[in-house]
Amino acid sequence: MAERFEHTEQQFARAMAECRSLFEKKLHDYGASWRILRPSSLTDQLFIKAKRIRSLEIKRESLVGEGIRPEFIALINYGIVGLVQLEKGFADHVDVNPQEAIDLYDQYANQALQLMIRKNHDYDEAWRDMRVSSYTDFILTKLQRIKEMEDLQGNTLVSEGIDANYMDIINYAVFGVIKLSEETEAWKD
Repeated sequence: MAERFEHTEQQFARAMAECRSLFEKKLHDYGASWRILRPSSLTDQLFIKAKRIRSLEIKRESLVGEGIRPEFIALINYGIVGLVQLEKGFADHVDVNPQEAIDLYDQYANQALQLMIRKNHDYDEAWRDMRVSSYTDFILTKLQRIKEMEDLQGNTLVSEGIDANYMDIINYAVFGVIKLSEETEAWKD
């Protein structure tokens, strides 16, 4: 059993390294322009990515040539951006340099990994027996919860909070990346 958990950690780390690499490249091209996003705009950005995944799962056709896996990667990166925005608030201009942005990215990516390790232990790798489409539905549910919490302006009664929902979105999206990567590998064999 411990071997399975170690394999999951390695797969998670590989997926996150791929996401970080893309984040760094976009940081080079655009700077930390995402610092300007208000929480509701960030939630909507995550929402359109998740809705596109669901649309592609249902239609099984992409007219713009990008598949589901890149959208899961976008969800991971925007989820981490969301956590940064919760910590720092939004800005009227870019107020972090690339190294600060990467350091914040690494901090939250590590927190997501640690959460996955704890939950994976308790849930005994149940995610491996789930369908990728279920990750999509769970992510959309988490986003709906975030929208409700934003509309309540934080006046919730029993909610885990927006940060916990972002973490779950990141982890479900990583599971999506892993499962889709495994399917691609199996297809090559």
